[in-house]
This record gives sequence, structure tokens and C-alpha cells, in this order.
Amino acid sequence: MTNHLPVDPERLRKQFPQLTDADIEAYAGITRRILEKQGAAERARLTRDILETARTARTKASAGSDLTERERQALRYLDAVEKMQGTTVKRS
Repeated sequence: MTNHLPVDPERLRKQFPQLTDADIEAYAGITRRILEKQGAAERARLTRDILETARTARTKASAGSDLTERERQALRYLDAVEKMQGTTVKRS
């Protein structure tokens, strides 16, 4: 497994102070999983799967349903990415 990320987590903390430790942990863990995949198509497939899982998890959580660990991790990743992108998307 690669230990390198495209951006140092400490730099992310400084650039995006709204990121929590859980956000950074989820971003780093999932980014590593994506980067481990061979080829752009495999990385894209995994990224789509993670984002779909996160969107479904967000809907479930807003309805008061319990989330699996996989869903929680995907949702933390999506939350982190949105914070870094400064998204204006309204959450339901």
C-alpha cells in the first residue's frame, strides 16, 4: 500500500481549517485506496462507487437510519471533499 498522498495532510489542515481529524482520516484512507488501483478506469470506477455510497448514506442518515462503517467512511470522505471544494450544494 502506498503511504503517499497527492497533498500532505498537514497542508490540507492549514489550507482548510474546517476539516476535522475524521475528515482528514477519511480523505487519506479513501484516496490511498483509489490510488492503489491499476489504471484510470479502475480508479474512476472505485471513485464513482464511493461517491454513490456516500450520497446514499447521506440520504439514509438524514432519514435517521443507521449507517454501516463503509457508509460512514464514504460519507466522511464526501464531506471532506466538499469542504475542500467549498461546495455550495445544499445538503438534505
